[in-house]
Amino acid sequence: MANTSAVYARIDSNLKDSAEGILSKLGISPSSAIQMLYSQIVLKNGMPFDLRLPTSKPLSVGAMSREQLDAELQKGMDSINAGNVYSADEVDDILAKEFGI
Repeated sequence: MANTSAVYARIDSNLKDSAEGILSKLGISPSSAIQMLYSQIVLKNGMPFDLRLPTSKPLSVGAMSREQLDAELQKGMDSINAGNVYSADEVDDILAKEFGI
């Protein structure tokens, strides 16, 4: 038998139940899921996903006050006047990276 150790963790009951429901549908035991997580941590030499604070989502024009809209438009004009121009593809790439859209 393999040399094993127990891992004990306290987590929110609802989170545990939800996760175990999904794992069950996938045919994976909670122990196997933890083993997979630990294996990925070792392989990646860190967490197997990005750890960062969420980025703010852009405001829709309808959600902005007149002052906010004017300020954003002025930023755009100042940027253009400074020579900062981007192609549509570059804008798409920036939005995808910054906001996931």
